[in-house]
Amino acid sequence: MQRRDVIRTGAWLGLGGWGGGALAHHGWSSFDQDRPLYLEGRVVEVKWRNPHAELVLELPEALRLPADLGQRPLPAQTAGIDGPALLAKTVLPTRRDRRWEIELAPLFRLGQWQMPEVKTGASLSTVGFAFKDEKGEAILRAEYVFLEGKAYGLRSSPA
Repeated sequence: MQRRDVIRTGAWLGLGGWGGGALAHHGWSSFDQDRPLYLEGRVVEVKWRNPHAELVLELPEALRLPADLGQRPLPAQTAGIDGPALLAKTVLPTRRDRRWEIELAPLFRLGQWQMPEVKTGASLSTVGFAFKDEKGEAILRAEYVFLEGKAYGLRSSPA
């Protein structure tokens, strides 16, 4: 079931408000954590709210993996993430969508990381996970966000 179908189903069942939003929220298990993807581009839409902040990222036509991706310094976080190994196996998406929705962490966690509110027009890159086999909508659950020269780990709190 695609995200929009879940939202419509929640509304049809009369679960609007909090209940409908809860149905639209994706846990980590919805995403293919064995295949990290790299995206970069310009932010064209921002929804800075809970249950998690969301961005729409417009990718360049010729997206490439940066040569230094595997050497980027990563922050320690409380979840047991092997960041360097994750970056080493990061690939580009196979689908050719130019716009991707990026799911970030909840606002409380973004505050713990002291990540600034992302504004429309900002340039950023991210490593994260799409739905299994990249099926459904072009949605990426961000594991790391690289913004203004700093890396933010979004799975858990800073260690």
